[in-house]
Amino acid sequence: MTREVLAELDRRMAGHDPGRIAELFAETVDWDIPGDTTTVPWIGKRTTRAEVREFLADLDRYLERDVYEVERTFVDGEQVVRTGRLRSRVRSTGRWIETRFAIEMTVTDGLITRYHLHEDSWHVAEATRG
Repeated sequence: MTREVLAELDRRMAGHDPGRIAELFAETVDWDIPGDTTTVPWIGKRTTRAEVREFLADLDRYLERDVYEVERTFVDGEQVVRTGRLRSRVRSTGRWIETRFAIEMTVTDGLITRYHLHEDSWHVAEATRG
């Protein structure tokens, strides 16, 4: 079941439809992208599917996404770790963010209940500051 949810997440992410992507998350979710939330307004904690949908909808307002490449996926039952790289341009500064990432996820009963994305938060904040 976990691998099927991940495959569906990948399909929906390719379509950039925030509502369809958010449907894969539980109503209550442990979502976190750690970092300097005063400088980088799109990161931080979320606890509901509606907040995940809002995050996904707002992301294009802040970033011009260029590369999101998952290189490895490790699955152990409900637990997932994905590694890869991303590249985006910060719209307000024109500066590029290029960073490796690791995402920790938990899939329970066909829905994502935990999503923690770890990236170079210092680099992201520096690109946002301009």
